[in-house]
Amino acid sequence: MSIAAHLVAVVDQPLLSYEGVHDARDRIAGRVLQTPVVRSEELDRVAGARLWLKAENLQRGGSFKMRGALLAVERLVAAGSLGVVAQSTGNHAIAVAMAAAQHRLPAVLVLPVDAPPTKVRRIREAGAEVLQAGTTLAERIAVLEEVRSARGYDEIDPYQNLDVVAGQGTATADLLHQVAAAGDRLDAVVLPVGGGSALAGACLATAGQGIDVYGAEPAAVPALTAALRAGGPVTVDARPTIADGLRPDRIGQLPYDLAHDAVTGVYTIEESAIAEALRLVLVHARLLVEPAAATAVAGALRLAAEGRARDIGVLVSGGNVETALVAKLLNNPT
Repeated sequence: MSIAAHLVAVVDQPLLSYEGVHDARDRIAGRVLQTPVVRSEELDRVAGARLWLKAENLQRGGSFKMRGALLAVERLVAAGSLGVVAQSTGNHAIAVAMAAAQHRLPAVLVLPVDAPPTKVRRIREAGAEVLQAGTTLAERIAVLEEVRSARGYDEIDPYQNLDVVAGQGTATADLLHQVAAAGDRLDAVVLPVGGGSALAGACLATAGQGIDVYGAEPAAVPALTAALRAGGPVTVDARPTIADGLRPDRIGQLPYDLAHDAVTGVYTIEESAIAEALRLVLVHARLLVEPAAATAVAGALRLAAEGRARDIGVLVSGGNVETALVAKLLNNPT
């Protein structure tokens, strides 16, 4: 099948729809935490808008990635998988390792050589094998292919896997339900962008609801911005960023196909603004988050400053952060 035909077939899948995401939400209910939506009057005053923080930093595994991993591993186990392999900058790998452990399924996770030690440790504590390769997506994929070929393991791609994308969308679906239960309605949601699965899932979860969807990515790794300009995913020259969870130098093809017409805009966030958002969330909302999550908060602050939304939902994507980095950013913001 050609790449174009494959993509048409994938996008036509019922799983990748508004109904599919909400069905996935029902399927994982009780297996993921119903993380709170946190409001802060102090943060709202800073923003000049009402921010609804979906605290997935409190999720099992420390991030929203647990959602998609549970669905993907469950499907592979039912198909008789020998084991799973995945590449990641950290949180997807943690989630896959934990989901595989529930089924006693062997798992190999490929991370960059400079992955945060906290994330490497969490994967190993789940009983999975960690391999580290280079700093680029291409280097990780090369090692992944070797493992897949040698061991016959199934890949759980963080961007191209249908269950992963639908699963990540359940975080936004939960957010919408929780805001509605409070008697309110969002004008917009802001998602951090690395490989794009969270953004794509949010586009599915908000389809037809009249809610604007925005991405926020480090200015050091503007993969989505470059893709939108080029008309498709391209590899960017990534510079160092404190937002290690948003380091993929190329957005996934499937997330791009799902999001490029649905996303309202994307904010590129400088390192100093990421650090300041992390500090604001810790001080005012009492949430300890990763710089990747703070990137989405910084995007929401930009959106609020533009005056285009009053009620803004933010996916606070994870909390697997090095304490030394937090101390550094609090004392000496980037």
